[in-house]
Amino acid sequence: EGETTMAWNLEGTFYENCSCDAICPCTWSNMARVATNDDCRVALLFDIDQGSVDGLDVSGNTCVMIAQTPALMPEGNWKVGLIVNEAASDEQIDALTQVFSGALGGPPAGLAPLIGEFLGVEKRPVTIEADGDRRHVVIGDAVDYQLTKQRSPEGDQVQLTNITIHP
Repeated sequence: EGETTMAWNLEGTFYENCSCDAICPCTWSNMARVATNDDCRVALLFDIDQGSVDGLDVSGNTCVMIAQTPALMPEGNWKVGLIVNEAASDEQIDALTQVFSGALGGPPAGLAPLIGEFLGVEKRPVTIEADGDRRHVVIGDAVDYQLTKQRSPEGDQVQLTNITIHP
């Protein structure tokens, strides 16, 4: 018998911040370049405007994948944890954990073989403050970072293309 996976779809905004110099070498190189430091400590935040996992509505939730990876990410043995906003129900947390662990396929499944240790899931308050192109992200007392959308000299938002490995 073949494996069955649940259908899922998430739409929203993705924020990423790590301990490397901007723009993170692993992003633009499809994880072929080493991190700026001895390791990479990254927070991948998914602010879900609309979403469902096997028919369960997960809209309005925020998930943050926290990882500590070797300087060359494809070496694997990542330490990973997941933080979900406080308002999420246990059922929503279980469904989102299945998505972000890679168990349900899609882009997160590409990261699953790199995870050496899953540290678990925590509920924490998540706030994202917007001021023009600037964002301030606070996740309980675990994460606090600011970011600014990058713009070209013409004022257009910078977009990375042909990124096939990075989530």
